[in-house]
Amino acid sequence: MFLPTTRAEMTQLGWEEADVIIVTGDSYIDSPFIGAAVIGKILHQAGYRVGIIAQPDITSPADITRLGEPRLFWGVTGGSVDSMVANYTSLKKKRRSDDYTPGGLNTRRPDRAAIKYTNLIRQYFKGTAPIVLGGMEASLRRVAHYDYWDDRIRGSVLIDAKADYLIYGMGEKAITELAGALASKSAVKSIRGLCRVANEAEINELRGEYLELPSLEQVVASGDSFTTMFKQFYVNNDPITAKGLFQKHDTRYLVQNPPALPLSQAELDDVYAMPYERAQHPYYQRLGKAKALETIKFSIQTHRGCYGECNFCAIAVHEGRTVQWRSEASILAEARRLTEYTDFTGYIRDIGGPTANMYGFECAQKLKRGACADKRCLSPGVCPTLKADHSRQISLLNKLRRIDGVKKVFVASGIRYDMVLSDKQHGEPYLKEVIRHHVSGQMKVAPEHSEPRILKAMGKPGIESLLKFKAEFDRISANAGKKQFLTYYLIAAHPGCTAADMRKLKQFISRNLRINPEQVQIFLPAPSTWSSVMYHTGKDPFTGKPIFVEKDLKNKEGQKEIVTGRDAPHQPPKRATKTTDRSFVRKH
Repeated sequence: MFLPTTRAEMTQLGWEEADVIIVTGDSYIDSPFIGAAVIGKILHQAGYRVGIIAQPDITSPADITRLGEPRLFWGVTGGSVDSMVANYTSLKKKRRSDDYTPGGLNTRRPDRAAIKYTNLIRQYFKGTAPIVLGGMEASLRRVAHYDYWDDRIRGSVLIDAKADYLIYGMGEKAITELAGALASKSAVKSIRGLCRVANEAEINELRGEYLELPSLEQVVASGDSFTTMFKQFYVNNDPITAKGLFQKHDTRYLVQNPPALPLSQAELDDVYAMPYERAQHPYYQRLGKAKALETIKFSIQTHRGCYGECNFCAIAVHEGRTVQWRSEASILAEARRLTEYTDFTGYIRDIGGPTANMYGFECAQKLKRGACADKRCLSPGVCPTLKADHSRQISLLNKLRRIDGVKKVFVASGIRYDMVLSDKQHGEPYLKEVIRHHVSGQMKVAPEHSEPRILKAMGKPGIESLLKFKAEFDRISANAGKKQFLTYYLIAAHPGCTAADMRKLKQFISRNLRINPEQVQIFLPAPSTWSSVMYHTGKDPFTGKPIFVEKDLKNKEGQKEIVTGRDAPHQPPKRATKTTDRSFVRKH
């Protein structure tokens, strides 16, 4: 069932009031891919009465007041995408479209939505129930962070919004614990995955147990202090090893409890077994269809988290560096449910996660002791302790395509080719399986650049593995009698990258990949990423050495045009590839 979004629906359910009202920057799509829907369903399953208000008009009380006031709390999220990233391009131009808004026009999501929605609630509900922030925007802005659009360090969104609590990361456990605590009027201060505001007296009780970050005043004044702060923040994101954190903001303190523990596989399976409508709520569909539904309705998420840790990506900060995967039985059951929809045509649009081929294996040491503080799983090379193993995914794909009513299952999420090559036993069989049965003419990979210095700044593997993978892809495709090609994600104007580097990239693409990209992403410094630290400070945060940062918008666009320009040298008359410019959620 849909969660109610109107007073009439609440009346039909026999509710006089809701326990929780979720306010979101997306249209209400009841799907396991939409965070507000997942959290709403989790709370509903736990016995709470949950309503949803999607994309309320911030100039009027009509939307925000229509469900009344909740008994326990308001849940506020900017939506599936940070509202500033959703509203503006890398060149700070207003986006015309929004896949999560009815009709596709970018007209309903306000800038800094978490702040605007909190202010809207307080405007019409004085002394209201607690307001709890969550979702991507809150998660990535929970401590002091660099904001590209203001070009300055901003404080925690919890304090800026004057909300009561903030749930960060994947919030299923934290939100149910918080709801239970508020319902029983018990303490909430120790809930993992929760941020709150404290005074000096409370902080004195935490000293020694929690780690103090450099204050907001210090990180605003000094780039080196900001780098130190971010390093401490980043390494304390692992649920096994993390300490709680606190950071002074003027006379108050932000307190971040350690992250919530990961869901067990059974708990993760339960999240996806809930009865989602996989549709847009009729109240909002009458305003127009949300384009996102075209992709996610008949797609399946197999896992969450990412150990790729690309420096420009925030998935590691939001979903975590430990990959959690669903059972094969859970995924197959979801695929069978898809075949029961009258508009299902036999095609599963995507089977994957942040990176398609991270399903089914993790580092055994990480699962026991937490993520390494001094090294990464995939950079500068695949760690031998990780032991990439694609056997579970081969088995899963093989069984999915044999389900009655399923014609084809596409692997549309990007693939980490370095992991495929590192799996000496199952890497090639996996690639054969995908090429022969799960590719729609093209496979997505993300080299991002060709120059070693830039790839190091990005946290990406070298081009040697890309070329070896391309040769394997071409060979297997030819043997299978299929004319298929690779689609390459590329980035311009990342910290460290100059126009000369882009000319070298152009030459590499033309000579080795034989394509002419029509669209290349211009780097976007998203909150709480290593690359945004580089962009703000002009230094490599790992070495302390200066790094070139292109900040002129025309020059950024010029870097892109070096690669996309039709009159550039070494141009092959071949096909094009496209990318997105929402780098903070860039997968793989």
